[in-house]
Amino acid sequence: MAGTVQAAAQQGGKPRKPMRTHMPAARWTMVWLCFMALAINYTDRANLAVAAPSIRQALGVDNTTMGLLLGSFFWTYALMQLPAGWLVDRYGARLMFPIAVCWWSLFTALTAAANSTASLFGFRLLLGAGEAGGYPASARVVSRWFPPHERGFASSIFDSGSRVGNLVAIPLCAWLIGTFGWRTSFVATGLLGFVWAAAWLLVYRKPEQHPDVTPDALREMAESRAGNEAAAAAGAPAMRWIDLFRYRTIWGMMIGFFCLNFVIYFFITWFPTYLMTTRHFSLKQFGTLGLIPGLIAVPGGWLGGFTSDWLYRRGWSLTAARKTCLVGGMLLSSVITLAAVVPAAWMALVLFGVAYAALAFTAASIWSLPGDVAPTRAQVASIGGIQNFASNLAGVVTTSFTGLMLTVTHGSFVIPLATAGGLCLVGAATYLFVVGPIAPLPMLPARGGAKPAP
Repeated sequence: MAGTVQAAAQQGGKPRKPMRTHMPAARWTMVWLCFMALAINYTDRANLAVAAPSIRQALGVDNTTMGLLLGSFFWTYALMQLPAGWLVDRYGARLMFPIAVCWWSLFTALTAAANSTASLFGFRLLLGAGEAGGYPASARVVSRWFPPHERGFASSIFDSGSRVGNLVAIPLCAWLIGTFGWRTSFVATGLLGFVWAAAWLLVYRKPEQHPDVTPDALREMAESRAGNEAAAAAGAPAMRWIDLFRYRTIWGMMIGFFCLNFVIYFFITWFPTYLMTTRHFSLKQFGTLGLIPGLIAVPGGWLGGFTSDWLYRRGWSLTAARKTCLVGGMLLSSVITLAAVVPAAWMALVLFGVAYAALAFTAASIWSLPGDVAPTRAQVASIGGIQNFASNLAGVVTTSFTGLMLTVTHGSFVIPLATAGGLCLVGAATYLFVVGPIAPLPMLPARGGAKPAP
């Protein structure tokens, strides 16, 4: 497969030249700040799932209504990806990232004041709207601070914040709820975001404004993301945001990420039910063994980012390096289908672990793509928001489709897991054949009848 990808990749994404300049260590501080923001992001969104039994008792919420409350977050989170990416590109990550974090942290904390289903529903909708800014802002930060040969690993670091946040949320929120009550849990996790925002404003600067970035390092960064910057600087007409949808590559990124997130959201939503109803795990077993796939996924993502960058540094084209990891990871994750048919629970758990790690392996390259293919740096967060919008529609589809199939088949997970594996194969084909060369996309005129670009 790698040979096929390399052969197809000669059209773009040439191998990098050796780095001439020592890059500032501050770039790693910036990406770890992004990691922390996304860990808080996922802790805040998972808080409701942990608190659900307490809230049902306190507010008299039935199972159907609680299902709507748990899914309401995705409505605004997916929709607001589109304006969030544009706003980050327009006003910069230094300003928009802390605004987004303070927004979602405020409505996390205010959830403690909910005294009805309607108010709880409203707070969840507003939470989703704020959290939409997290990933586009992180993608923009990495594109500004990291050259392509480090961008995959840097992206894997901030992306792993989501999995760490999910892992932390269960014991942290459970302890807060058990010790202080569910309302205190929302206040406490909400306050974390305000602490992060203060640290961000204190520490974060653009490379051009950071005292540790030398002129040579700044020049190296500028050369690495040249793309069409010269044309933009010379006064070429600015692209409209809507014109990004005229690129085939953008549509390929949307479809591929949807396929990946269909499976990711199975782990977030239905995976506990599968282990306890089909594999007969006790609650205690789920609290220990059920964490294994998530724990494996964190280093799996780091390995994916490292591998993509390592291949590029070894002389592969950027297209070959990224697509090998994208296609290979999606193909390997399709083993999730086998979990439905293996006889032993431990075999299923191993397959789930491999699948989740492979998805994380793929996601590192997915989140490097906005910086790799953006026509100029002014579209990086917008592209990140567009692909994340499509991917989070999978959150709605996965939950409803799986629930419907369980009803139709009287509790069998065979069809949902077979569908998940099939979409992994569709995603692999999309990244291989629909997404074009991994290189800055050609500029399109602001208006007129230009043909869709690769």
